[in-house]
Amino acid sequence: MKNRLIMKTKYHLMLVLLVLVTASCSFDEEIDPNGPSLGGVESNASLRQLNELTIGVQATSRNGQGIETTASGTLARELYLFDADPRNTGDLLGKNGIQLDNNSFYSTAQFTGSYRCIKNANVLLAALDNTQVIEETDKNAYRGFAKTYIAYELIQILKSYGTARIDVADPDNLGPFLEFDAALVEIRNLLDDAQNDLSGFTSLDQFLFPISGFDDLIDTSGEMGDDVRDDDGQITIDEFLLFNRAVAALAAVYAEDGTGALSELSNSYFDLMGSLTNGPKYVFGLGAGDQPNGVFRSPSTSAEEPNNADQIIVHDSWINDAEAGDTRVASKSAVRPMPSAQDGLNGTHETRLYASNVASIDILRNEELILLYAEASILASNLQDAEDALNIIRNAAGLVNYGGLQNADDLTTELLNQRRYSLWAENHRMFDLRRYDLSNTLPIDRAGDQVFNVLPIPLSENQ
Repeated sequence: MKNRLIMKTKYHLMLVLLVLVTASCSFDEEIDPNGPSLGGVESNASLRQLNELTIGVQATSRNGQGIETTASGTLARELYLFDADPRNTGDLLGKNGIQLDNNSFYSTAQFTGSYRCIKNANVLLAALDNTQVIEETDKNAYRGFAKTYIAYELIQILKSYGTARIDVADPDNLGPFLEFDAALVEIRNLLDDAQNDLSGFTSLDQFLFPISGFDDLIDTSGEMGDDVRDDDGQITIDEFLLFNRAVAALAAVYAEDGTGALSELSNSYFDLMGSLTNGPKYVFGLGAGDQPNGVFRSPSTSAEEPNNADQIIVHDSWINDAEAGDTRVASKSAVRPMPSAQDGLNGTHETRLYASNVASIDILRNEELILLYAEASILASNLQDAEDALNIIRNAAGLVNYGGLQNADDLTTELLNQRRYSLWAENHRMFDLRRYDLSNTLPIDRAGDQVFNVLPIPLSENQ
């Protein structure tokens, strides 16, 4: 409960302290002697201010997540968002030849959210260089935390935009946008730097600040969709290092480095026999300064509800293509009281992915790590290991063992299918299809629609 309380009561202070903005914006350099300011924090931060900065990093890492998920899910034909904004069923599906807008909410929300988090982390790094309130060893723990979050956010940017600006520490001297492969090299190096910062501590050493949502990093008995479980936020540095290596494994797979990914997974919380839900989570709340789960939608209760109510409609292909008996369909979706139609689109099911508007969202759970292990094993030509991992996912979903051919192509097809159902509406499908050159296999829902697999860089970044 302690870290939840801190998150709720102090996040509003971060808004004042950091004047949260994207990396392309500038700060007023004047220091206010009567209150907190960016200059004051960066030059002589107190322990409390350092800890508030870590809370700001965690809080802003959730920003833009709802729009990020529904936008990429629509592009990947996982879902439709039926609401009052026609861009959700028009722009994102390329209706009548329309192109994506680089100044609309779907192109700016995730970009802004991720770079706000990165900005907060960079402010923390600058503050650590100029404060004397803690020892250098403790500073390294903060640095490893900040760099790991920066790397994770940059990966999310790459997935959605295909490119990322890595060097954003100085808003007056921003680095260039790097293409996917070059950016991944920098991200992997950053994760290794963070690993070095986090190494050398004893197994009992804890951070000097709480980290929210990591109570299930090692052991959990919860199920997807459960409401947030309280924790005290006090995990050890060694435990957070497991997360750092899990993110490193993610980056290695995306770089098509199967051997490297397997090595990183062995040093993470990956567990073939462990709970699929094990892993850190974003937590949400309804208090002042907090925010709810942006992907949750209330279940429909009657056939009389208007078709354009704010509802995530499951794409019919996700229902129709599922294997008989796949329990993920029933756990993540439900039949609507009546089929829904809007803007020439139709759907029979709606989301049940989260149980409430304060349900947690997984950051990187063991289920995804098992799928990464299967993918890394295919890349490393360890095909039996890949099949064994995929069978764990299949069996957990009520399916019998894989019965296809044991070759890289067929196992990759099976892998992508299991990712499609295990990670539905979690901002993976669009990127998975793009990186395997399969975006052209998506269905066209209306005559004149198009398939997009990358979001445009916001207009503000091109000025």
